[in-house]
Amino acid sequence: MPAPRLLPRPTARLRFREMVAEDAGDLLRVWGDADAMRFYPAPKTADEMDEWILRMRRRYAEDGIGLWILETHDGAVVGDGGLTWQEVNGRRVLEVGYHVVPEQQRRGYASEAAAACAELARSRFAPIDLTAIIHPENVASRRVAESLGMTHTEDDHGHPWIVRTVMSMSLDATT
Repeated sequence: MPAPRLLPRPTARLRFREMVAEDAGDLLRVWGDADAMRFYPAPKTADEMDEWILRMRRRYAEDGIGLWILETHDGAVVGDGGLTWQEVNGRRVLEVGYHVVPEQQRRGYASEAAAACAELARSRFAPIDLTAIIHPENVASRRVAESLGMTHTEDDHGHPWIVRTVMSMSLDATT
């Protein structure tokens, strides 16, 4: 049975929507950029981006969540962000992730999107620990996680190319 599809509530500057094939060009502005992807093994190619979008569409259908398109209220795509189930040291965890196109970075979009995703996680999955899995040298991403209230909880040794920093915070159900 498919999971109900979820989306975070719009924020002051952003709204969320599911990725579609036509978003590949906009997403390659971040995922295909060598500097933006310096904490990943390599930037994505156009074919890899198409597969990535298909993988997110499967996550929406199977889990009800995934990385969503982040766009301004006038429709400008500024990146992607969302909630995904990941594995950390052999455990399934809920991760908040965010990627902002280079020309829109350092404007608070990642923090704004991450906060909206954390609120969705609180309302639909709490009590739960929300995680952010971050390359140890990615200071900007770590700051976004810290802005949510996350702290370093462990290192992930199960990834094939890097020991990753895991930051977490406990979410309790709210009324």
